[in-house]
Amino acid sequence: MSQWTSDELNKIGNAEEVQITSVQRDGALGIFVIMWVVCLGDDLYVRSVRGRDGRWFRGVQERHEGRIHGGGVHKDITFVDANEVNDEVDTAYRTKYRRYAGAILNSVLTSGARAATLRLVPRSKP
Repeated sequence: MSQWTSDELNKIGNAEEVQITSVQRDGALGIFVIMWVVCLGDDLYVRSVRGRDGRWFRGVQERHEGRIHGGGVHKDITFVDANEVNDEVDTAYRTKYRRYAGAILNSVLTSGARAATLRLVPRSKP
């Protein structure tokens, strides 16, 4: 798997919001969803606010592939389950989005959202 460049990490990691979609069964891109993203080391993470039962998250589980638009970067990605870093991802969300009211920020810190933590891995087009 390829890695994010430092430029891509900076641009996406500093973006307030990103747009992410999954690749559907037929290979077409689904509807883009606006999400918060955090950078932890050399990796990017997102969470489904509605947890593993959320429609968006279920769609990602079909092929584990998608696309991200954020900070001027447009990249094909692979979604990887990443619950092993939940405490660190919590801290990253609290740090980056601390200016938001408790209920808004807490939506990505619930047990359901934590169970739906995904690492975004860049992939090369075939």
